[in-house]
Amino acid sequence: MDFQAGILRDGNPMESLEKQLICPICLEMFSKPVVILPCQHNLCRKCANDIFQAANPYWQSRGSVISGGRFRCPSCRHEVLLDRHGVYGLQRNLLVENIIDIYKQECSSRPLKKGEHPMCKEHEDERINIYCVTCEVPTCSMCKVFGAHKDCEVAPLQTIFQGQKTELNNCISMLVAGNDRIQTIISQLEDSCQSTEKNSEAAKRELCARFDALAALLEEKKSELLQRITREQGDKVGFVQGLIHQYKEQLEKSSRLVETAIQAMEETGGATFLMNAKQLIKTIVEASKGGRLEKIEHGYESMDAFSVSLDHLAEAVRTLDFSPGNSAPDPPDAPLPTPTDPVAPLAFPGGPGVTFGCLFAAEEDEEYFDGEEEDIEEDAVPERVVMGKGQHS
Repeated sequence: MDFQAGILRDGNPMESLEKQLICPICLEMFSKPVVILPCQHNLCRKCANDIFQAANPYWQSRGSVISGGRFRCPSCRHEVLLDRHGVYGLQRNLLVENIIDIYKQECSSRPLKKGEHPMCKEHEDERINIYCVTCEVPTCSMCKVFGAHKDCEVAPLQTIFQGQKTELNNCISMLVAGNDRIQTIISQLEDSCQSTEKNSEAAKRELCARFDALAALLEEKKSELLQRITREQGDKVGFVQGLIHQYKEQLEKSSRLVETAIQAMEETGGATFLMNAKQLIKTIVEASKGGRLEKIEHGYESMDAFSVSLDHLAEAVRTLDFSPGNSAPDPPDAPLPTPTDPVAPLAFPGGPGVTFGCLFAAEEDEEYFDGEEEDIEEDAVPERVVMGKGQHS
């Protein structure tokens, strides 16, 4: 314990030394034995035991079966851990005890000064040496005999002094024990706050993973449906382009026959005209009979059969909510679900828990599009009508 700096700063070394020898619990000079705590602060052993008993009410004595206890230093709040010996296991500070002895010897050798003792305000030459129990104030003997307290009940000053010091010491012990309990509650609340933050982050990661899996599933389904539309588009466009090519060839042949017929019409010689006219007419008739091509019916270009209603899915997504009975989130190191993994249920208001997977059930999906394909085959795909002989376009 370093007293030198405090003593040198004060003009009166004895008064400064006395301040250094005050116990922070009883606020009096240390009473032997003096114990030193691990944080290097000092306490009267009796005061230290009072604090220890208040903080550990189930610890009875050194013979108790309880292995030890703990309390906090009243000066710095450092936690002091004790073994089964309690405060009797703390080391005594012999240096402080020797300083106390020297200080008391020095004080006893000095003559008492008048200013060192409280004096009565009514009787300036009288020291305050009794306590008025009725008025609850310290006073002097003259006030009891002749003064304002002559009809009051009084008691020796030392008796009241010891009683109130004991009461104050008990209050201090209660405050110290209460502070320890408050510190324990604060630690528990801080742990709860940290756990809440950790669990919230885990829940956020889990929710993001599930929505990412749903988004991946939607993207996969979208790509599949787009491919089907693309295939149907290729089939229809290819068929129409083939018809265009056939009609162009027929148009070219017909145009050549028209030119030939016009040239024949310009022939002025009857014999020459008749020699070629019969064969030309026969060729035109045969071309007209055999040149009937396929054609598409009305609405062939429509792609309405590939329309998908997502209203029920949008409504399902809008009503998604957390299930009150959901289990705790997976630990942070658990693998996140992939688009093909089973997805845990989320709750819809007013109904049982459902999964993201049910939004795109495989069997229902196949039945849905199989039905569409039948509709396409029956309604959307045009009949390739071949015009028979004798029909005209």
